[in-house]
Amino acid sequence: MAERQRVSSGLPKLDEMLGGGLLPGTLAVVYGATGIGKTQFGLTMAHHGRAADGALGLVLDMNGRGDSQQHVAYAQRLFDWPLRRWEHAVLPMSPPLPPDDALRAHYSDALPWIGRLKDYQAPTRDGWEFDWNWKSTYARALYTIRPFFYFHFGNRARRVVVDGVEPVENPAESIQLYIFNELYQKVIHRDAETLGMEICLPVWRYRDFIDSHRYDHREITTLLLMTTEETRLEDLISRKVEAGDIGAVANTIILMGRERVGNRLGRFCCVVKHRGSATTDAIVEYRITDQGLEFS
Repeated sequence: MAERQRVSSGLPKLDEMLGGGLLPGTLAVVYGATGIGKTQFGLTMAHHGRAADGALGLVLDMNGRGDSQQHVAYAQRLFDWPLRRWEHAVLPMSPPLPPDDALRAHYSDALPWIGRLKDYQAPTRDGWEFDWNWKSTYARALYTIRPFFYFHFGNRARRVVVDGVEPVENPAESIQLYIFNELYQKVIHRDAETLGMEICLPVWRYRDFIDSHRYDHREITTLLLMTTEETRLEDLISRKVEAGDIGAVANTIILMGRERVGNRLGRFCCVVKHRGSATTDAIVEYRITDQGLEFS
């Protein structure tokens, strides 16, 4: 049987733990507390797209409190990568094609909502529905976020890193996870021609562009970085899967946590789920250095 193609994380030891890397077109979820190194891991994978795919990966920050994960500073320090914010929006029937320099912008924070679903809903006779003001604001954000992904995918980007997802007691009530699911199903893994025809209007005028920028959405690999309240690796391993937990449908789950080692706290990583691939059961220590994550 032929060896399955892999998506390298940019971290050789982690790729080894994953049996060669992530599987293309799948969703991988990384769980870990604030400060454990998730953002550095995500930026490493996104930047590695330049060498592995011929195009840098995309970074979506869903934090809602500015760049608190310091994506721009980390990208500059670790990779000399000027991580620029995507600004191009495509309103209905407006000229859709981005200026050339827009494709040098690989960062977006256009979906900044945090908290519970009900914070953005109103009660109705039949239950709860999204507030019209929020629906309008969300629709405007999609005029920016859909072109961000579509035009970069058409320009060979094949990896997406989503950061800034905050811990919630009930994942099914998280506005961030609701938005991520919508984005994953309706944009990231939407057929390229269909998405192109929805953005590039009128279609007859941009048919040649749409046809020449087709891509296979099944090749897009997504890394979702989930912040947890649990800090210890042991607690993460025994963590109960709640209703609506995105890890239940993810292809791969990676845990990053702390444990006491003698008189110090060490950082450790393990792979607990990796469908369709051999993987290691090893728990591996790593450090955060000026060069990023270094595995033992």
